[in-house]
Amino acid sequence: MTIHSKFQDEIDRSGKPSYFNLPPLDVSVAFPQATPASTFPPCVSDYYQFDDLLSPEEQALRKKVRECMEKEVAPIMAEYWEKAEFPFEIIPKLGALRIAGFTTKGYGCPGLSPTASAVTTAEVARVDASCSVFLLVHSVAMLTIALCGSEEQKQKYLLSMAQLKTIGCWALTEPDYGSDASSLNTTARKVEGGWILEGQKRWIGNSTFADVLVIFARNTTTNQINGYIVKKDSPGLTARKIANKIGLRIAQNGDILLKKVFVPDEDRLPGLNTFEDTSRVLAVSRVMVAWQPIGISMGVYDMCLRYLKERKQFGAPLAAFQINQQKLAIMLGNVQAMTLVGWRLCKLYEKGKMTPGQASLGKSWITLKARETVALGRELLGGNGILADFLVAKAFCDLEPIYTYEGTYDINTLVTGREITGFASFKPAATSKRSRL
Repeated sequence: MTIHSKFQDEIDRSGKPSYFNLPPLDVSVAFPQATPASTFPPCVSDYYQFDDLLSPEEQALRKKVRECMEKEVAPIMAEYWEKAEFPFEIIPKLGALRIAGFTTKGYGCPGLSPTASAVTTAEVARVDASCSVFLLVHSVAMLTIALCGSEEQKQKYLLSMAQLKTIGCWALTEPDYGSDASSLNTTARKVEGGWILEGQKRWIGNSTFADVLVIFARNTTTNQINGYIVKKDSPGLTARKIANKIGLRIAQNGDILLKKVFVPDEDRLPGLNTFEDTSRVLAVSRVMVAWQPIGISMGVYDMCLRYLKERKQFGAPLAAFQINQQKLAIMLGNVQAMTLVGWRLCKLYEKGKMTPGQASLGKSWITLKARETVALGRELLGGNGILADFLVAKAFCDLEPIYTYEGTYDINTLVTGREITGFASFKPAATSKRSRL
C-alpha cells in the first residue's frame, strides 16, 4: 500500500521544478578539483620495491594486466557498479590476457606460477574487485576440471574456458551450509546412464550466465561429496540473480535451483569422490582470495594519494596536513605487510609446504588489515568517500564480502587455531542434561 502525505499531494499538484529530472552533472564538472577513478591513478604503493622479488616474466604480466584494467575497465566500472550489471564487453579483453585458469596447466591453459596468479589477481582487484571475482570463480571451475576431471572432460572444456569463450561457475555453498560446507544437502541419485541432482545453491558467482556449472552434491549411495558438470539450460536447472547487494555489485551472484536435473555419466567428475578432494581446490583458491584485498588496498592508496595532492582546503593541498600524512603512512605500511605475507604464502605453496592453517591465517589477517586500510581511505576523501566515482566507497563495500567468503574471518582463525593448538573448536561442546554440580 502506498501512503501519500498531505504535503506530498500539495507538491504533486503544484508541480516539480523544471530541472527536477535533469541527469546528474558529470563528476569532473561537479567536482573539478580532483580526478575521478575513471582515469585511474598510477600505482605508487610498492614502497618496499616488491616488484624486485618477481621474475621478469611475472613483472611483464603484471604490467600487461595493469594496463588492460586501467584502460578498459576503470572508465566503466562506476556505471556498472551502480547498475549492478556485468560488463560482458570486457570478457574478450580479459581473455586476451591469457590469465584465466591461473595455475592450470596444459590444454591451452596459462600454467602460471602461484606467484604470477596472485599478482594478476591483485592487479585486477586494484581496479575492480568484481572482475577479480569473475576470473577467480571461473578459474576455480577450470582447476576443478583439471584436477578431478577425466581426460575427455579436460579436452572438451579447458581450452575454450582458458580463452573465456566458455564461462564456468563453481557451486558449493548452500542456503543452510556456508562455513559448514561439508554438510551440504544437495543430492545426486544414480539412475541408468547418469545422475539426478536435487537441491539448491546460493551465492554462486557467474551462475546466471555460466555455460558450465561445477556442482557439488552428496552421492546418496556412498554419502560422500561428488562433483558434476551441469550445462546451462539443462531441464530442471534455473539460476536467479541475488539482488540488493551492497558489495561486489558487478559480480553476478545467484541462487541455483536443481529440480531433478539429469547429468549423464560422462559429466561426473571421476576424481572428486570426497570432500577432501574439494579441499585440494580450496587450498589454491584461498591463496588467490588473499590477494584480492591486497589489490583493493593498493588501488585505494593510489587513489587517496592523488586525491590529497589535488584537493585543496584552507589554502593548501590536503596532503600537506599532518593527520592526513599519518593516515597515508599507516595505509602504505599495511600494503607492504599484506603484500609480503601474501608473497610468502605463494612461495610456501610453490614448495608444497603451505599448511591449511597458514593459508587461513594469510586470508584472515590480510582482509583484516585491508579493512583498516580502506576505512582510512574513506576518511581521507571526506564527502567524496561515499561516491563510487572516486573508487574508495566502492572498494569499501566490495571488501566486505571478501572478508566473509572463502571462510569467514572467524572460521579461518579457528582453522589456524586448530593447527597450532591441536584442538578443534568449530562446534560448541555438547550440552548435557545433567548438571555438573
